[in-house]
Amino acid sequence: MRRSAILLLAATMLAAAAPAPRPIVADDLAKLKGVSDPQVDAKGEWVAYAVRTTDVAADRQETHLWMTRWDGTRTVQLTSRKGESEANPRFSPDGQFIAFTSSRADDDKQSQLWLLDRAGGEAMKLPGIKGSVDDIVWSPDSKSIAMIVSDPEPDDKPAAPSVAPPAPAATPVPSAAPAADNAPPEDEPVPPAKAADKKPKPIVIDRFQFKDDGSGYLGKQRSRLWIYDLTAKKARRLTTGDYDEALPAWSPDGKMIAFSSKRTADPDRSYDSNLYLVAVATTPAEPRALTIYPGEDNPAGLGSYPAWSPDGKTIAYVQGGPVELFSYGVRTLALVPATGGAPRILTGTLDRNVSQPIWTPDGKAVRVAVEDDGVERIAEVPLSGGPLRDIASGFRVFAAPVAAPKGKLAVTMSSPAAPPEVYAIDGPGAIRQLSHQNDDWLKQVAIAPVARASYRSKDGTDVHGFLVTPPGKAAQKLPTILYNHGGPQSQFDASFNIVWQVFAGHGYAVVSTNPRGGTGRGQAYAKALYADWGGPAVPDALAGVDDAVAKGIADPARLYIGGWSYGGMLTNYVIASDTRFKAAVSGASISNILAGYGTDQYIRDYEVELGRPWEHMDVWLRNSYPFYHNEKIVTPTLWMAGDKDFNVPLLNSEQMYQALKSRNINTQLIIYPGEHHGLRRPSFLKDRMVRWLAWYDKQAAP
Repeated sequence: MRRSAILLLAATMLAAAAPAPRPIVADDLAKLKGVSDPQVDAKGEWVAYAVRTTDVAADRQETHLWMTRWDGTRTVQLTSRKGESEANPRFSPDGQFIAFTSSRADDDKQSQLWLLDRAGGEAMKLPGIKGSVDDIVWSPDSKSIAMIVSDPEPDDKPAAPSVAPPAPAATPVPSAAPAADNAPPEDEPVPPAKAADKKPKPIVIDRFQFKDDGSGYLGKQRSRLWIYDLTAKKARRLTTGDYDEALPAWSPDGKMIAFSSKRTADPDRSYDSNLYLVAVATTPAEPRALTIYPGEDNPAGLGSYPAWSPDGKTIAYVQGGPVELFSYGVRTLALVPATGGAPRILTGTLDRNVSQPIWTPDGKAVRVAVEDDGVERIAEVPLSGGPLRDIASGFRVFAAPVAAPKGKLAVTMSSPAAPPEVYAIDGPGAIRQLSHQNDDWLKQVAIAPVARASYRSKDGTDVHGFLVTPPGKAAQKLPTILYNHGGPQSQFDASFNIVWQVFAGHGYAVVSTNPRGGTGRGQAYAKALYADWGGPAVPDALAGVDDAVAKGIADPARLYIGGWSYGGMLTNYVIASDTRFKAAVSGASISNILAGYGTDQYIRDYEVELGRPWEHMDVWLRNSYPFYHNEKIVTPTLWMAGDKDFNVPLLNSEQMYQALKSRNINTQLIIYPGEHHGLRRPSFLKDRMVRWLAWYDKQAAP
């Protein structure tokens, strides 16, 4: 037999022996790996990144650091210590070290600064740092590292409860930056706090905003800009004043650092973050303000660093929208002279959010990530004016772009059919995959097809969204879930959504709309929900269901609804307006908005958007109609929440459960102990998914 025939026969036999791809199930939540934070070395030869995995037996998540050559020929795992996690991999400009943060070997489980010699050997923890290191940036000469360090906890602060490792908060309500909704966390888990062997002491509250999900009750601690001298092995503060500071960026000559801060009389009451500049000196100095816009210039929560031009004369940054619109407003790309002066807006006519500015090597353009109608692309903005030019686009989501030599970029990219991995962008449209953390898992599973959808709302508004159907099934007369996103200032997009896939793997079609109030469609589209949190979003979401029914995909007798955070809120608004759904799941939601005042972390947003309740009671009651008119709700509803949630506290779910229980409506409340707004413990993440499906299945039974 000829060699080619033998090879063909062997390949055929192997293909026949391989198991057929299976539907994605709740157990796959623990099999999915999270890839994030790509970083490129100075020579452009290697890309480091973080990989999150789940230890099912230990019921925890761990994040370790990996590195792949730019040409894709070799991949190396840099850290692997079981039970520990690392984050923020950063190459020194001279190529000798990789710095990272980790709480390993720290009794108080605070994140510390570590150095790993690329020549080999164990990582070394750098001494002399008090507090938790949240962010690190190398100086251009590789002799120092700028750090954002959270103040150490005072001795008299009560110990935090010991809980499962936390993750980044899930999508908040009602006015937070876009975030993944009801999905496994993407970044490093923070290890549990150490229990104190002493008597608890009273918690003294005197701040306007005194709560933060994951942090607990807020005291006097701040996150401050420090510098670490690697020769002296000492840390020193760079700034004076008692303010939070974030997102440090060194000037090309290493003499200055730009950063973001809210340095107003009472930062809790203001959105006024600005860019500041401080000299790298031996003693703390008062920083100089570069911007004075009263809204959010480069806010810390956006994670978008100010970018120095190659010649050090100009800084590119992100300017927020109108102050009164906060997260509803569109963020633009702005330039400000490093010496100070009026900013110049480069994307004023774009009407789309931008972030992550990166200069081209010649200093003639700035590249940004653009959030645009269900996708996220990388585009180039010329300083001379003119239209944006796409560098990487399509039915995908590009995120976390970082510069590489010769104008190249490293990014994470995700699609409806594949989770985020690290990719190299060698030029416009020249995209190569570098990491392959999820390849083996993808070979085992059947990916449900995801299609764009478009429909008209009740008032004629054009609404966009997505339709997911079970893999291998005829797309007709299917039980269908209306699954709502959080925020509301966020969007469903063309990234991989494990929740969609689990629903579809279980046999459900999924309708996910991007109703008004969300981002990606411009400022007016987002602003339409302002002070009217059910308002246009209810008919917009229902239009997606009507469209799926009209196309013969959704069975009108088997419709279900659910969501987490604002997705749960929208669920409440819908079931208080429409009785067609057979079952609902409302996660971490609020219906009695009055109960939110003073009990969660959104006091500033509440007073700006809704006014004080004693002065604008009509607005508060209008937005609270799912509670005050819960007699309209007949849908069997499952409520879910974490008992440590300060984003949307448990009491809100308890109230709705009690109201429906009082009326003998079929209802149940699931409380996850020790959990914040975004569930963290892997067993709870699975439990939530299993219960969610079981609730729908049960109500569907005859």
